[in-house]
Amino acid sequence: MNLTVKVALAGFAATIGFGPVSSFAQDASCTCTTPYQGAASSIGSIGQANGDVMVSQAAGYGTAKAGNALDFGSRIVVGAKGSASVNVGGCNLDVPANSSLDISRVENNICVRMLGSEHTAQVPPGNNNQSNTPLYIFGGMVGVAAILAATQDDGDPVSR
Repeated sequence: MNLTVKVALAGFAATIGFGPVSSFAQDASCTCTTPYQGAASSIGSIGQANGDVMVSQAAGYGTAKAGNALDFGSRIVVGAKGSASVNVGGCNLDVPANSSLDISRVENNICVRMLGSEHTAQVPPGNNNQSNTPLYIFGGMVGVAAILAATQDDGDPVSR
């Protein structure tokens, strides 16, 4: 295999290795699970929506209103100045500010999963004590790969 291809693959693998952890670890736990009763026009609805509340629709996100139908794949996103309640099967949940709620199907059940602001990965304001170790490791790997690529003798008679 050509050294350039090897270096490119190593760089790609390193980039993936230092990617965000959330892309690798998905918490699939449901906040509420209810049996799926079969095909219906919708599996639930929004009970009330106050303030900054959006709901996923076929054409993207739109403003949520009481009575909006919910189905598998629906997502409700509540902003900092909002609140909502949803009714899905046997699940009646209040969605507080800075939270989102996803509806999915797990086997023969409806899974309602709520994520609050405590589940987001944010650095608190003023916290500049971040580690640069992954950056240094990646930079070292790139440097070594560059040196190897520059000093590689590929058997070309021009370089002799």
